[in-house]
Amino acid sequence: MAGKKQFDTDTALDAAMIQFWRAGYADTSVDDLSRATGLNRSSIYSSLGDKDTLFMRCLERYATRYGGRYDAALSCAADRPLAAVRAFFEVTLERIADPGVPDGCLVAQSAMAVPVLSSALAARTREAVGFQRSRLRTALKAGGLHDGTAEAFALHIAAVNQSLAVMSRAGAGAEQLRAIVDVTLDALAQTLGVSSSEGNWPAPDEG
Repeated sequence: MAGKKQFDTDTALDAAMIQFWRAGYADTSVDDLSRATGLNRSSIYSSLGDKDTLFMRCLERYATRYGGRYDAALSCAADRPLAAVRAFFEVTLERIADPGVPDGCLVAQSAMAVPVLSSALAARTREAVGFQRSRLRTALKAGGLHDGTAEAFALHIAAVNQSLAVMSRAGAGAEQLRAIVDVTLDALAQTLGVSSSEGNWPAPDEG
């Protein structure tokens, strides 16, 4: 329609998600979101919602996008649990190495910001963290671990996975991050009674 500015909602949501991801909820203003999306304040409010609503939409978008990748990685857990967990971590390491997105993890960053989030946003953030642990527990049980052991490893793996995001923001390189992961994989291999070389890391791309 003439005189009415058109925009792509998915593109605007991605831009807002990157802004929240890079700066965090507390340090992102509506003006920041306006600059990131290219929309004026009134368009943001009318089309995307207020700051809390938009942050919730971005959090859901992030959880859906990467959650699907984590689920795919863990899909072989019944037959190859160690390879599945290695693939799970690979999703995180690939995201960290992706130059098109900020370092770290929007969920981990949001968890650290819980004290300044609204009750609804804080609850959704806790839910996202809990669901990560739940998907890991389900995969590990499918891979043969008993309930208590599966729960303990799920909690540990989820914690290590979140720590990778923090360590990457603090300057840890890819080799250091993989070394952190390898400690967890070695412990899991011993518990499963399999070789720690199962499902080795993908070979690095040759230049």
